[in-house]
Amino acid sequence: MSIFPSRKNYYIFILIISAISIASALYIEFILLYEPCKLCIYQRLPYIAAIFTSLIGYYYYKSDYIVVLNIMFFSISFLVSGYHFGIENNIFNEFSGCTNNSLEIIDKTKLLENLNKIMPTNCKDINFSIFGFSLASINALMSILIIILSIRTLVYEKN
Repeated sequence: MSIFPSRKNYYIFILIISAISIASALYIEFILLYEPCKLCIYQRLPYIAAIFTSLIGYYYYKSDYIVVLNIMFFSISFLVSGYHFGIENNIFNEFSGCTNNSLEIIDKTKLLENLNKIMPTNCKDINFSIFGFSLASINALMSILIIILSIRTLVYEKN
């Protein structure tokens, strides 16, 4: 008996993990009222895509292409969450869409116009953490584990 899931159970596992991740992010945003930054929103997209590929993969479990798609989705998730983690820890500079710095505007009318807009959450700020770990670091770790499981499933689970 193997501790690793069969190909069909792999898709159920990915579906459950992705659904819990999206539900948790929405709960933190809308119930606990923590506003996400742009990178937090981008990190949800691979999980949403994985939900759809897992539903398809469950019925077409003999196809290796869907497992490869999941590997690609979670590789993108790892890159985005790793970049976000690096921004939080001052390893990388954040991109301009992630800052809420309006003090660099010189023109008075543009500054007043910018102050009336709702400013996005800064990607450097860790608004929510679990046991001292930011959600970006947890996402990076989960993405790596899912990539490893997916590669193992692709190589060893031939149904």
